[in-house]
Amino acid sequence: MQTVRRMVLKIKVVAGCVSLLVTINMFVVNGLDNGLALTPPMGFLSWERFRCQIDCKLYPDTCISEKLYMDMADRLVQDGYKDLGYEYVNVDDCWLANERDASGRLQPDPNRFPHGIKYLADYIHSKGLKFGIYEDYGTETCAGYPGVLGHLEVDALTFASWGVDYLKLDGCNVDINQMSKGYPEMGHYLNATGRPIVYSCSWPAYLVFNNIAPNYSEIAKSCNLWRNYDDIDDMWDSVTDIMDYYANNSDVLVPNAGPGHWNDPDMLIIGDFGLSLDQSKVQMAIWCIMASPLLISADLRSISDEHKSILQNKELIAVNQDAAGIQGKRIYKENNIEVWSRPILPIVNEDHYSYAVAILNRVQGGSESIVSFKLSDIGLANKGGYKVVDLYDGTNYGLLKPTENITVSVNPVGVVIVRAIAICN
Repeated sequence: MQTVRRMVLKIKVVAGCVSLLVTINMFVVNGLDNGLALTPPMGFLSWERFRCQIDCKLYPDTCISEKLYMDMADRLVQDGYKDLGYEYVNVDDCWLANERDASGRLQPDPNRFPHGIKYLADYIHSKGLKFGIYEDYGTETCAGYPGVLGHLEVDALTFASWGVDYLKLDGCNVDINQMSKGYPEMGHYLNATGRPIVYSCSWPAYLVFNNIAPNYSEIAKSCNLWRNYDDIDDMWDSVTDIMDYYANNSDVLVPNAGPGHWNDPDMLIIGDFGLSLDQSKVQMAIWCIMASPLLISADLRSISDEHKSILQNKELIAVNQDAAGIQGKRIYKENNIEVWSRPILPIVNEDHYSYAVAILNRVQGGSESIVSFKLSDIGLANKGGYKVVDLYDGTNYGLLKPTENITVSVNPVGVVIVRAIAICN
């Protein structure tokens, strides 16, 4: 069965000294290029905050249930997240009944999802949002519920009939040698439904766990995004561990990210229990530099205004969603100071990108650190210079030439992130 899919081409057009990327839609047969996830997906994902809590008598407001996801959809809309691009409400593990129905189809837990999954998806769609669901390629999910192995086609059709817009497919309880066949096969069946479904694969993470180097160019043919390292936990050490993995493997990870196919370092834990305000700012800044999916795993009903302001920072979201789709990386590390950089639009003078630059202080205590460097020291070489603005506090550093210094004060376990817009000569 042939499935027509949209292919998006980006062509650079020069207007004066500014280069623009123009998007052209074409239609092709087959292939992953389904016109989805052209920028990193944004929304809500339940796992880190709500895990597999299924006791709705003891925890009626935080158990995995239709009420939880309906509440999160309401908060995304009413509290302004949707208007900023947070559009997915994603269910994770533990939504399933313990067995398939008499026809061999997946079914939700009848007590926690009494109206069924289509009802929940319809509710989320009625809010102008999109609905995501979780499954596992193995015989069982990581929490022991029915997996998709042996049922790929019927499960893809079931998801489409429910109105699923996003599938996260985990990799527990399956022979790792089957993944190179099974994950692309599931992608094929999703495409064959005719419904646009963003496809998130945990495939490379399980390869990494088993000391097998993922073939990302092959994975990108089947998946819109992919997990490739440990699950995030609600603690600073987990955030920095993930950052270090991405920094130390950037030569492999960065070239394989781009519109329609993203590396996924896991959820945003901003607004939970484990991070200070400065540490929360670090996660948001670095995740935006890394062109990461922005999937909030926090209770949006009780999140503080300070954490909400981080998640709703329009300037940082603009960096994350930059149309060039280039993943940034760490370019400097010494004496607990790191510099992370990401090329962004606009491009001027034919080949000089603008940049988002994050200066991170990994010192755990004491006072702030003063950091000063020339723009040319971090590769910003446009002769016309750069207009530099802090994306958290709005400090305007003015027009800086490559030979001029920028000096910033960075709190312990804190960050300063600036946008440096390239200026024509």
